[in-house]
Amino acid sequence: MRFFDPIDWQRPWLAPFRATAESIVHSPDWRATINAQAEQIGLKNHRGLPIHFVPQASLPRGMAYEAFISATGGVPTRENLHDFFNALVWLTFPQIKVQLNALQAAEIAKSNAIPAARGKVRDAATIFDENAALLVVRDASMIEALRAHDWREVFIERRHEFGQRCDVWLFGHALMEKLVSPYKAITAHAWPVLAGDEYFGMPQRDKRVWIDGIVTDQLAGGCVTAGFTPLPVLGLPGWWEGQDQAFYADVSVFRPKREGKTITV
Repeated sequence: MRFFDPIDWQRPWLAPFRATAESIVHSPDWRATINAQAEQIGLKNHRGLPIHFVPQASLPRGMAYEAFISATGGVPTRENLHDFFNALVWLTFPQIKVQLNALQAAEIAKSNAIPAARGKVRDAATIFDENAALLVVRDASMIEALRAHDWREVFIERRHEFGQRCDVWLFGHALMEKLVSPYKAITAHAWPVLAGDEYFGMPQRDKRVWIDGIVTDQLAGGCVTAGFTPLPVLGLPGWWEGQDQAFYADVSVFRPKREGKTITV
């Protein structure tokens, strides 16, 4: 049994990754297959170096992970779910991953010391990389309702809008790892994106490419934790069973708004 065998690829949140993952999980050398796919799409980092997935031992002692990717194009990758999902995200949202690495590398270069205080930009970029969900909405009032923790409005009163006026794409590889063994309290840091009518009429592949580009442009202006809003992902319509009134009344998961508090995961 291999480490990724427990993944249930029929889960709705994994739909955007199935086609990419299929050849990887059936390959006798999954890392080689990931590298072949990266080469096929011409995946390069912000310095123009080809992104390739290397064993963890390739990372020199004392060198920051993100600085290594920036300097070499190599992504240290262990034989575990965490790094496997990280590789899938590189292949699915390559521009966003490149931009996040560029942000991290620039902040590390500024600090000129390892280890050093991460700073607000690195903290926000790390949260994005590990736990973000990309929340694409047609109506800004949906974002406002989420920020207000008005779960009833979002998940019950406006339930019909999901799929037609609201789209959620997982990005954080730690978030995806947690969802291999789902539990109700799993909460993403949602990154809101406003989209027009044309987005919701696109094929899935075109949607993904559009999101990759627009979020990359957003991150080019920086990344701050105030940009996120909490999203209990198993509350998304159709993502879990038993989503009745009592399900959403669970305040241990669907928490009331507490001013001045940041989200916890």
